Amino acid sequence: MSKTKIEEINQNIYDFKNKDEYDFKIRKGLTPQIIEEISKQKNDPDWMRDFRLKALEVYNQLELPTWGPDLSELDMSEIATYVRPKSNLNHSWEDVPDDIKDTFDKLGIPEAEKRSLAGVGAQYDSEVVYHSMKEELIQQGVVYTDMETAVREYSDLVKNHFMKCVPVYDHKFVALHGAVWSGGSFVYVPKGVKVDIPLQSYFRLNSPESGQFEHTLIIVEEGASLHFIEGCSAPKYNKVNLHAGCVELYVKDNAYLRYSTIENWSKNMLNLNTKKAIVGKNAKMDWVSRLVWVENFNALSDEYFEWRRCEN
Repeated sequence: MSKTKIEEINQNIYDFKNKDEYDFKIRKGLTPQIIEEISKQKNDPDWMRDFRLKALEVYNQLELPTWGPDLSELDMSEIATYVRPKSNLNHSWEDVPDDIKDTFDKLGIPEAEKRSLAGVGAQYDSEVVYHSMKEELIQQGVVYTDMETAVREYSDLVKNHFMKCVPVYDHKFVALHGAVWSGGSFVYVPKGVKVDIPLQSYFRLNSPESGQFEHTLIIVEEGASLHFIEGCSAPKYNKVNLHAGCVELYVKDNAYLRYSTIENWSKNMLNLNTKKAIVGKNAKMDWVSRLVWVENFNALSDEYFEWRRCEN
């Protein structure tokens, strides 16, 4: 199949958009007041609010990275870092608003859940709007939820791991993520539990001149195993959008994780993900990443991977 034909198929699948409607959209820019407002909107505990503000301080201290793509088009004063859609978190697909549901229907998410997934989460702009997991995994102690729920209900576990694998001082856009993160996935697989069917989260950015900053935190305990799939996409606009997600993967001794990600971005998207894994003794990890872009993508994409193997 020709390159042009592939691009046409990708654009037809991903390059559609909904009307820019939302329940709340933060004003553009990046100030302590904006961070405080995001934290208030998220109903953060005190420790997370303080973490965000400290991350903003680090962001302001760090220079732009020199190892990545050209970032001259990025102006944070023109980016809204938090957009809450007109939807709560739903556990029934039928309760998702029709326009958002139609978006994920077109992307094939519900069908994939029916056919081959043990659990699925769907994020639209800055919030997870749908989440489900098979009951048998719950009975085995597996936790798969959105990050906001994890911060509230698994506070100690999150606090001990959140941005410890990817510390905020790694580079400027990690610090940005720490300040404005929203949404994402939390997975915890207990010791010895084998999750044979994949879990999947899908992230869709719809609002123009905005950013998506989901946080993925996965902990696979000793002797456990998991396959986790992430997908991301956004429609094409003539304004700059920003994607600066963060992925932290903890694969404990003798455990196994397969992490797969497929991302489809158009030429107006600055994709500045940071992804790292800490892999324990005799553990194994397979990492599969695929980036797909439409015609004339302007090479403003960078993903930073680092492996760290435990010495114990």
